[in-house]
Amino acid sequence: MIALAALGALLIGVCLGLLGSGGSILTVPVLTYLVGQEPKVAIAGSLGVVSFVSLVGVVPYMLRREVAWSKVLLFGVPGMVGTWTGAFLSKSLSGSVQLTVFAAVMMFAAFFMLRNGKGAAQTTSASRPKWWIVVAGLLVGVLTGVVGVGGGFLIVPALVLFGGMPMRLAVGTSLLIIAMQSASGFVKYQDVLRDQGFALDWGVLAVISGIGAAGTFAGSYLSQRMPQQILRRIFGLLLTCMAAFMLWRTHVA
Repeated sequence: MIALAALGALLIGVCLGLLGSGGSILTVPVLTYLVGQEPKVAIAGSLGVVSFVSLVGVVPYMLRREVAWSKVLLFGVPGMVGTWTGAFLSKSLSGSVQLTVFAAVMMFAAFFMLRNGKGAAQTTSASRPKWWIVVAGLLVGVLTGVVGVGGGFLIVPALVLFGGMPMRLAVGTSLLIIAMQSASGFVKYQDVLRDQGFALDWGVLAVISGIGAAGTFAGSYLSQRMPQQILRRIFGLLLTCMAAFMLWRTHVA
C-alpha cells in the first residue's frame, strides 16, 4: 500500500502540472483507500496537499508568463470565500455523503472531459462579462469546501469558456487559483476536525505533498510536448473508473 500511495502521490502532481486539475480527485481516494484515513480527515488533508502541490506546480507557468493575474483575482478571491462557506456547510454532512457527492462530481467531470475535451482546448473569441467569472469562482469554491476538491476540472473550462483564455494559460492560472481555494478550505477544516474529534497525520501529508510537488515538474514538462485533448480524454476515463470504485466501496462493499 505504501508503494501504491507513493505512486498515487506522483500521479497527483503530474495531473496538476499537466492539466491544471485532478489533484483532489486523486488525493482523496489515495488518502482514504491507500493510506486508510477516515473520509473527513482525507478530505481535509487533500486540501492541504493540493494547495502546496499547486503552489509549487504553478512556478514553471509563472516563469513562462502563463498566468493571467486579473483572472486570479476575479475567480480566486470569490472562490476562497466560497470554499470557507463550503467547509462550514460540510459539518452537517456525513463522510459517506461527502464521498458520494465527490464521486458524482467526478462523473460529471469525466463526462465533460470525454465529451468536450477537444472543444475545451480551443480559445473562446469573446470574453464573457466579468461577473460571470466571479459567480463561477464562488460556486466552484463552495464545492471545493464541501467535498474537498481543488476544483481545477471546473476552473479550467470556466476560464476558457467565460474568460476567453487559451488552454495553456487557463492551466497555469487554474493552478494558482486552486492553491488559494484549497488553502482557504484547509484552514477552515481545522475547526471541522476539532469539533468532531479528528486529527491530521502531518507526516503522511508531508510525504504525499513532497512526492506530488516533484510530479508537477514532470507534468509541466509533458504539457509542452503532448496533445492535451488526448490526455484529457484519458484522464476522463480514469475519473469514470475511480468514481465507480468509490461508489462501490461506499455503498456496496
